[in-house]
Formats: sequence, C-alpha cells, structure tokens
Amino acid sequence: MSAIVLSASVRQNLLSLQSTADLLSTTQNRLATGKKVNSALDNPTNYFTAQSLDNRASDINNLLDGISNGVQVLQAANTGITSLQKLVDTAKSIANQVLQAPVGYSTKANVDVTGTGAGTGTVTAADLNTGKLAGSVITFKTSTGTLAVTIGATFATGSGTATVKTLDQLNSVLTSNNVAVSGSVSSTADTLTFTSTNDAASQTITTSGTAPTGEGVDIKGTTTATAGSVTAAVADATSQATRTNLVSQYNNIITQIGTTAQDSSFNGINLLANDNLKLTFNETGKSTLNIQGVNFSAAGLGLGSLVSGTDFLDSSSANAIIAKLGTASNSLRSQASALGSNLSIVQIRQDFSKNLINVLQTGSSNLTLADTNEEAANSQALATRQSIAVSALALANQSQQSVLQLLR
Repeated sequence: MSAIVLSASVRQNLLSLQSTADLLSTTQNRLATGKKVNSALDNPTNYFTAQSLDNRASDINNLLDGISNGVQVLQAANTGITSLQKLVDTAKSIANQVLQAPVGYSTKANVDVTGTGAGTGTVTAADLNTGKLAGSVITFKTSTGTLAVTIGATFATGSGTATVKTLDQLNSVLTSNNVAVSGSVSSTADTLTFTSTNDAASQTITTSGTAPTGEGVDIKGTTTATAGSVTAAVADATSQATRTNLVSQYNNIITQIGTTAQDSSFNGINLLANDNLKLTFNETGKSTLNIQGVNFSAAGLGLGSLVSGTDFLDSSSANAIIAKLGTASNSLRSQASALGSNLSIVQIRQDFSKNLINVLQTGSSNLTLADTNEEAANSQALATRQSIAVSALALANQSQQSVLQLLR
C-alpha cells in the first residue's frame, strides 16, 4: 500500500482513530472478562502474584475435603461413645437388679467351731471368753489375706490379728477384714457357728487351713478349737432362674457393645477400633493433627460375657461386675472429652482454612479484577472519541475532494 499517499492531516487522524480502536478493544476485553490483568503481558508483577495466591488457595481448598471427612470421623466416634455409654448404663441397671433380687440360696454355707479348752462356764454373745472357747484362736483365710482371731478378755486389733470378747466385736473384726461370714452362738455348748453373709451367699467354706484361690473362706481352729463339718449352701431354684435370666440379658448387652464399637466408623476409619486419624491443615504438610483411636470393644472396656451358674449368684459377684462397669463408664467419659477437644480443634482449623482461602482469593482479585464502572465509562468515552475521529478524518479528506471537483 506504499503507492497510496495520505496527507499529513489524514494520516494524523488515522493514527488517532487506530489508537482509539485499540483502547476500545482493551476496554471491551476487560468488560468481557471482568479482569484488567488477563496475562503476564498486561502486568507481570500482578499476574504472577495473583497466580501464586490462587494456587495456594486451591491447595488449601483441596485439603478442606480431608478436614471435612475428619470432622465426620470424629462425629461418628462420638456418636458411638454416646451409644456405648447408654449400653453400659443398661448393663449396670441389670447388675443392680441382682442386688435387689432375693438371696439366691435357701441355706447358706456354714460351719461350727467348737472350743476344746479346759475352761468352764456358758458362752454368751456378751462374753465368748468363757467355757472351753476361752483363749481359743480361730484362723480365717481368704484369697486376699489371713486373720487370726483370739477369744480373750479384752478387745484389740492388729495387722492380720485381733482379740475379741463379745460376738459383736467378732463380727465387726470379720467385716473390717473382708471376711464374708458372720458368727453366732450355737445352741451346742462352747460352739460358734459361722455362716456366709447374704452378699457372699454362693461362696464355699473350707476347713483345710489353706487359703482359697477365688471366692470363699477357710475357717480353722488353730488353738483349743476345732472346726466341724461344713454345711454347703443350697441354691433356691426360683431365685437362681431369675439370676440366670439376668445373665442372659447382660450378655446380650455385651454383644451389642462389641457390634456398636465396630460400626462406629466413617470412610473406613474407626477411632473406637484403634484406627489412627491424621489431618493435614496446610499446603506444606507441616501443620497436622494425629488422633490415636482406642479399643472400645467389650474386651477393650474390661467387660466380658457372664456364665450362668457362676456369675450373678450373689451380691458380691454383682458388685464385682458393677465395679467393672463403673471403670468402663469412666473410660468412655474420658474419651468423649478427648474427642470433643479434638473435634473443636478440627472445626476451628476448618473455619480458619475457609477464611484464609477467602483472604487469598480477595487479594488475587484486587490485583487482577477490573473496575466495571470505570471500564464502562471508558467504553462510552472511547466510543464518542471514535465517532469524533471518524468525522475528523472525513473533514481531512474534503480538501482532496475539492481537487477532484476541479478535475471534473
């Protein structure tokens, strides 16, 4: 097009029109995209800074899914603990029914101990130190210790020993040393009868002088006293049937404790089955939280199934189960507190991450977004300028049109 000759005024107006068209194109592009920086050519510093902010926001946003799953894992575990606590309370209620049930034995185990001393007189509850029982020593052995009781004229206690004069003193010493029998004066002369208490109605009484390995007591006259034949406990069929039914109910609860703990998982992670939960809070992986699970199966809580005919036979066995249930309940409450604390931490970090993403995206937008009001005004101004430039270009061409009229 070098053969075309334009006058200086036309060329100047053409350049102005081209410049206006370029500005109008840029303005229209900003209005279309909403951004004033669309590439590194527009503003390298703002473009790459905004890209870095967007990348970090995207990385943190990707971690939010994992954090959200972590919240649900903790919620699932907390729901499981709540249900386990209710089941433990139900099991405790069943065990308490055993305490309220009638004694499971129509006759409790008992044995007579007869004095063989040289004394005379009649043994009474107010004075055991008479007759052939005077000065006698009776030894009681359990799986937890030995108690040697001397029938004497005074009252004194020591470590594993005691001297008593009255029947009340004797029974008080037996109770304080956890010997589950009570003494009474027999109708037979110079004889004391020792009978299992209601709480330990199922226990076995022996007279061998050897401490039992489980529940029970061995009673032996070691000085001027002799233990007679033991009368074994006689179970009450009706009461034991009730207790057997309670054992069955208790075992059903224990089974449900195990299955509830197994089902308290989310997305394959179960904090009640010793699983570990690791959460990452930032894009570098340096900010993490490790939550170690626990074993809250029935065995993990120290609980187990009971055996009919062996457990819940008397109040002592029921109290032993209640003690275990109390320990299990304390463990559940402690873990619920720990889970609640961890859940609060995770939720706080989740909210922090969301707010941080908003801050990063806002910062990126401030660097790249266009002011649509300003760009709209620019567009109107450039459109007007373009119209004026076209008119000016037409005026510049009028001189050449006049020459054309002369040639005609």
